[in-house]
Amino acid sequence: MKPNSGTLVINIMNGGKAEAYEGVYQCTARNERGAAISNNIVIRPSRSPLWTKEKLEPNHVREGDSLVLHCRPPVGLPPPIIFWMDNAFQRLPQSERVSQGLNGDLYFSNVQPEDSREDYICYARFNHTQTIQQKQPISVKVFSMDSLNDTIAANLSDTDIYAKPVTERQPVLLTPTGSTSTKVELRGNVLLLECIAAGLPTPVIRWIKEGGELPANRTFFENFKKTLKIIDVSEADSGNYKCIARNTLGSAHHVISVTVKAAPYWITAPRNLVLSPGEDGTLICRANGNPKPSISWLANGVPIAIAPEDPSRKVDGDTIIFSHVQERSSAVYQCNASNEYGYLLSNAFVNVLAEPPRILTPANKLYQVIADSPALLDCAYFGSPKPEIEWFKGVKGSILRGNEYVFHDNGTLEIPVAQKNSAGTYTCVARNELGKIQNEVQLEIKDPTMIIKQPEYKVIQRYGQVSFECIIKHDSTLLPTVTWLKDNDELPDDDRFLVGKDNLTIMNVTDKDDGTYTCIVNTTLDSVSASAVLTVVARPNPPFDLELTGQLERSIDLSWIPGDENNSPITNFVIEYEDALHEPGVWHYQTEVPGTQTTVQLKLSPYVNYSFRVIAVNKIGRSQPSEPSEQYLTKSASPDENPANVQGIGSEPDNLVITWEPLKGFQSNGPGLQYKVSWRQKDVDDEWTSVIVANVSKYIVSGTPTFVPYEIKVQALNDLGYAPEPSEVIGHSGEDLPMVAPGNVQVHVINSTLAKVHWDPVPLKTVRGHLQGYKVYYWKVQSLSRRSRRHVEKKILTFRGNKTFGMLPGLEPYSSYKLNVRVVNGKGEGPASPDKVFKTPEGVPSSPSFLKITNPTLDSLTLEWGSPTHPNGVLTSYTLKFQPINNTHELGPLVEIRIPANESSLILKNLNYSTRYKFYFNAQTSVGSGSQITEEAVTIMDEAMASRQVDIATQGWFIGLMCAVALLILILLIVCFIRRNKGGKYPVKEKEDAHADPEIQPMKEDDGTFGEYSDAEDHKPLKKGSRTPSDRTVKKEDSDDSLVDYGEGVNGQFNEDGSFIGQYSGKKEKEPAEGNESSEAPSPVNAMNSFV
Repeated sequence: MKPNSGTLVINIMNGGKAEAYEGVYQCTARNERGAAISNNIVIRPSRSPLWTKEKLEPNHVREGDSLVLHCRPPVGLPPPIIFWMDNAFQRLPQSERVSQGLNGDLYFSNVQPEDSREDYICYARFNHTQTIQQKQPISVKVFSMDSLNDTIAANLSDTDIYAKPVTERQPVLLTPTGSTSTKVELRGNVLLLECIAAGLPTPVIRWIKEGGELPANRTFFENFKKTLKIIDVSEADSGNYKCIARNTLGSAHHVISVTVKAAPYWITAPRNLVLSPGEDGTLICRANGNPKPSISWLANGVPIAIAPEDPSRKVDGDTIIFSHVQERSSAVYQCNASNEYGYLLSNAFVNVLAEPPRILTPANKLYQVIADSPALLDCAYFGSPKPEIEWFKGVKGSILRGNEYVFHDNGTLEIPVAQKNSAGTYTCVARNELGKIQNEVQLEIKDPTMIIKQPEYKVIQRYGQVSFECIIKHDSTLLPTVTWLKDNDELPDDDRFLVGKDNLTIMNVTDKDDGTYTCIVNTTLDSVSASAVLTVVARPNPPFDLELTGQLERSIDLSWIPGDENNSPITNFVIEYEDALHEPGVWHYQTEVPGTQTTVQLKLSPYVNYSFRVIAVNKIGRSQPSEPSEQYLTKSASPDENPANVQGIGSEPDNLVITWEPLKGFQSNGPGLQYKVSWRQKDVDDEWTSVIVANVSKYIVSGTPTFVPYEIKVQALNDLGYAPEPSEVIGHSGEDLPMVAPGNVQVHVINSTLAKVHWDPVPLKTVRGHLQGYKVYYWKVQSLSRRSRRHVEKKILTFRGNKTFGMLPGLEPYSSYKLNVRVVNGKGEGPASPDKVFKTPEGVPSSPSFLKITNPTLDSLTLEWGSPTHPNGVLTSYTLKFQPINNTHELGPLVEIRIPANESSLILKNLNYSTRYKFYFNAQTSVGSGSQITEEAVTIMDEAMASRQVDIATQGWFIGLMCAVALLILILLIVCFIRRNKGGKYPVKEKEDAHADPEIQPMKEDDGTFGEYSDAEDHKPLKKGSRTPSDRTVKKEDSDDSLVDYGEGVNGQFNEDGSFIGQYSGKKEKEPAEGNESSEAPSPVNAMNSFV
């Protein structure tokens, strides 16, 4: 036994036999307070006995029969591990048909000829002694039915019966035998159930539990489902388990009744007990098992029945009750729970002690925790009787109670969720009847460490650069350290890895950099981490090991091994070929296959010296080509195909040009490629005319009639023969210009800009070619309104096919036109039909070319205009409309004047002075009015009033007054704006409440209030028909019009500053609104404002 230790050392290295020390050992530790004993320790020497010698007869078995090769290993300690091998020390292959049983035997559900061998060897490995024992080799000879019949035929007469062929058999269980069996297993162990069946075809095994389900997550199938394995079994796993062996001929089953027994296990093990003199206490020892274990007590290693008596002690089955203990009652008690499968032993020290409280935790110990984490404040104590523990916070704090604290039996105070206000001084007080003691500890709360910017998943191409971020936030009093890991290990020692303050950068990324990168932030109190995966992708590596198999004249099998896909799955393989005979060094596309396929059958052509290569493709790109395969030369043959795209088209009226696409080199299938060209006139009883030409692509037949159909065929041939009979195509000899023009040309005028033309088709025989269509030439002769002739280029419209009518768009109104029609074939145009004259009716004119307003006076304006550029008929008159515009941009009443068509100017009189007018001017024909042109102009002010205004405007007092008025207006605007933002009432608000439409509320000069404020108040477009009655109110219905009414049509447009395009421009506008009331009387100031 080692000195100062309870360890017993048995050393037989220097002599002695292990068997001499075999037995049961137990350790006892004793002092003046009592004695404790250990569990029994059993020592047994390991054994690895040799195999008993036996003579093994060869096994002769018929094909399809079952076979069991017995191992029967020697009994060792611990039991050996069994496996089967051959003479070459190679494990024998096992399958659903051939497998090893739990007892080590080798089972054949049915034998096959390939099972014949003489070296079936069973090995037993004894791990403890590190030895392997070998059984004598077993020989198996399988007789197949064919060989057996040959033997019978050689030895018996023809009248004897031959051996029957292999017959299929329904399953029969080889192990276990019978229909039922039992199995006992201990609780917590692994349950192994086995069923191996014979039969042909090989049976399939299935397991069920009668009256229940196999336990999930603990059930496994091994040995090709012949073994059912349930780990960590319990009493609930007891029951009947059925194995079913099934093949196509039937089934067999076996029921194994499983009983789970249990060695004793603790429910409540006895615990050490500290009592003070006079106290009561109990020791409880409860255990369970199957069968139920018996409980026995010992005191200081002696059965309690014969131990010294103690009046304070009473034994009640699995409980010892102590009453009014004294110091002499201290002892070590042992509880023993035993059944037939094992036993439990536990020591419990009953210590009777009288001690005042002691606190073992150091005084003023500092605890630091992270906010929102648990805080555990220790108060390790000792005393007898057991002291009571109380906790206080602060110097004069009250006792801590409530759900926010957890008080542990060992004195520890737990704050489950420590907050910032949890920091401070905590006092632990321990007291019993012998005294009292206290201790203070400090608690500090720190902010948690967080990763506010975590690394993210990255996909990077090889040789690129990638960076992972790891930005942290931490308590200012804590010093964090940031560590980067790759695949939970240190970063490689490589200059390409650059660790920054808050990032990791990898330069020139390679395939080895692929993996998971983790940022770990540590402080003395907490640790956080975040990970991201880096996937390095690249084009795949080229395939290799190309192999050609299955060589035939017209096909071959190509297989290959894919290269590394470099983290981007291969989507497809491209196969290319080289023809070293016709185009050496040139690679052609052959085919492609999906990325999951590594073999393909390729179609071949004769007379080609093939070699192949394979290219892998993924999302990143194409790999380098593989190394070329070996060459394969196919035999010559006659051509398989004839030239494509055979055509017969004449280039002249008396010839036929026959063309085709020549065969490519590998399509020739052999040497001496030529073509047999044949032709004959269609629908004429002529023989074929043929000629054999060299490897060209054209042949010209001369002396043909003009544009007649021919049947044509071109056949390939080489030194080995002709290609299959070619199909015939129809061609035509050369075309000539059409002979006649279309007749009966008629024109129907639909409106002033559109006409429809009709004609009769020409006879097809006169077309003398392929009819391509008709062309209509038309041109304007003169305008009927101006009687002037000018040269106009002819316009051409083409109508494809055999069409006999067409529409002529884009004509000019009130004009005279001519047209003719011509037929068109592949050669060109035929003669023109006689010119046909037609006229278009009048239309509405365009707008006048200009409108100028000159010579403004106090009450008159002079208007001048130009006639429309396109009158489109005879002008009948002009229409002038005008209306005044007041200083609020409202329109007054509309006045309309008709003007004769021969006039070009007009003086308007009796106008208001200093007033702006808007004019609308257009022209008319008998069809209707054309588009209008608009202008605006202003009559001038009265000279005396103007001079008076000028005189006043130059006076200093007037200038000062105007400045004061402007300042007052500015102040009022500011006040109104502020009150409006606050939602208060102000004059504009009152006006809004008083009128339904605030947008057109006028300014009142008498009370100084304003209408609704608008950023574009002085630039708002004029409203259609807006009027101001004499009572200076506005009617609601007058304000419902849209701004679009003064745009060009319905598509009103705005400038960049929001003003309406065309507000005062000369462009055409919509018809003005009628007004019935006059504008406000103008004042000099208003007149000036109207020019602003």
